[in-house]
Amino acid sequence: MRRLPLLLLLIAGAFFPAYAIAADGAVAAETRTVQVGSDRIAYRKLGSGSPLVLVNRFRGTLDTWDPAFVDALARQHTVILFELPGIGYSQGTQPQTMEQAVASLDGFADALGLQKFDLLGWSWGGLLAQAHLIDKPGRVDHAVLLATNPPGKNEIPLQPAFLERALKPVNDLADEEVLFFEPASALSRDRARASHERIRARPDIDAHIPSQQAQFERYFKVAGEFHEDAAGRRQKLAQLDLPILVVAGDHDTSTAGQNWFPLIGKMQDARFAFYSRTGHAPHHQYPDEVAGLVLDFLARTRDR
Repeated sequence: MRRLPLLLLLIAGAFFPAYAIAADGAVAAETRTVQVGSDRIAYRKLGSGSPLVLVNRFRGTLDTWDPAFVDALARQHTVILFELPGIGYSQGTQPQTMEQAVASLDGFADALGLQKFDLLGWSWGGLLAQAHLIDKPGRVDHAVLLATNPPGKNEIPLQPAFLERALKPVNDLADEEVLFFEPASALSRDRARASHERIRARPDIDAHIPSQQAQFERYFKVAGEFHEDAAGRRQKLAQLDLPILVVAGDHDTSTAGQNWFPLIGKMQDARFAFYSRTGHAPHHQYPDEVAGLVLDFLARTRDR
């Protein structure tokens, strides 16, 4: 019976955009764990090639990446989905500071024997990705920042419409249209439905999504400190001689991509891509296209 959702998804492919879902890809990937200090961190690993670690959004779990996006990346890289302690399938204490989150991610890389790797962070995970590449210089080869904001003060704040939906214990498709897509666009709504079905090809994902107020408060505390920026990460980010790709939707009600504009012209080796009529998940609205953009970025800058 566990194969039924995947079978239905393949049948539904005739009615939604034709994104290939690999039978041995993200939907079927085994959940593994590794000990990092006192925490037991869950992860999934698929594909082959140089390692690319994916760090997830607020309330995101190993399940909530669109499998079409992950599978496309895994055609050229060993994709490793990382989960913070105390979140989803991981056991332990959820970080209360960004320094603790960086230590968890760095310890995870050590536990898997990753000396150098590429790092992709989405939303809250993009904050952690930036902190890691700043605080642990030389370990990350390339950074991809999806629908996230830079350190320090940002002019466009998180919008109430996002927050109203983001804190519901369980989100349905209507919530996801507001949270991650552009509900005013028929195309974006169609892509939201298709992505929703792909993600839910794996059963029982709601059971692992963080839903406790204490978990939310820790996310917000860490993000708040990141944007207060007592560590001066905004200036350090601009000084990094590291290839960085920023991908954003132009209707993101959470982490407005326009908040990167003051840093354009100041960063050393950055590329920026914006998608029209797109919200907080451009890689779910256009999984193959954004994956292709990421893969091209990683390939073209590897021997710079």
